[in-house]
Amino acid sequence: MRICVIFNPAARGEKARRFRRHLDEIGTETTLKLTTAPGDARRLAAEAVDEDFETIVAAGGDGTVNEVLNGLGDVRDGFKRARLAVLPLGTVNVFARELRVPLKLMAAWDSIRQGHEIQIDLPQVQFASNGGSQTRYFAQLAGAGLDARAIELVEWELKKRIGPLAYVLAGLHALLGNASKITAQVDDGQTAGGGLVLIGNGRLYGGPFRIFPRADLRDGLLHVCVFPRVNWLTLARCGPPLLLRGRLPASAVKMLQAKTVTLTSASRTPMEVDGELLGNLPATFSLAPCQLRVIVPRNLSWLH
Repeated sequence: MRICVIFNPAARGEKARRFRRHLDEIGTETTLKLTTAPGDARRLAAEAVDEDFETIVAAGGDGTVNEVLNGLGDVRDGFKRARLAVLPLGTVNVFARELRVPLKLMAAWDSIRQGHEIQIDLPQVQFASNGGSQTRYFAQLAGAGLDARAIELVEWELKKRIGPLAYVLAGLHALLGNASKITAQVDDGQTAGGGLVLIGNGRLYGGPFRIFPRADLRDGLLHVCVFPRVNWLTLARCGPPLLLRGRLPASAVKMLQAKTVTLTSASRTPMEVDGELLGNLPATFSLAPCQLRVIVPRNLSWLH
């Protein structure tokens, strides 16, 4: 099995430091491609597909996973020709948690070497950009409104120092602004409106939080969570059960399931995919059932 690992050598944090200590060991078994600038992981992943690597490893966080995923999509039949694997070195690692990849470095590497493959749904979003239409794939989640605004406001130096707490502080800051009014319409004609809309491929959002408890990476559906209001009262109502039980109170949100979701807003409303800012609404989200090949730990019963 030919493995290519894509890694940002400038990455900071203890996980990245541990990875560097194991580079010699890992490098004897695979080819390493090192990024030098934003967007490099996407380019290097496409290059690795053209070089006929069977497994392409995103060594980083959810942003790196997203870049590598889109690099596979840039190559003709890229999702058929190569498999995606994750070595979780990021701040939150939501997609790795969803796949139940071990968060300890060498345990994760051992599961990659075993090469156990499943196929999961492949979501994408279409949106207007620079006078044309763009398509971007995502692995785990997307959002529009408050969460994307929080990402806009994150102070990246602060994130390096305090990790996920930086997103919490940015979210509190975002609450001080005017909430967007977003309309979500799904393929059966149902609509729902609110100031924050989250779209999940899997169950998890923001780490261990089960925002989409009914979701499954192979169910052929996008799961939509709409917050009708986004204010301090909503935070007080949703925060404690989310922190204590990892779930939102059902009465505070509207949940939808669909193969296609369109989000619109009359005002400028940012959106994100896999925790990375993408652009502004309107946008249409869809998925291709079981089109993404991923490496997962072998001993997970729910994957069989």
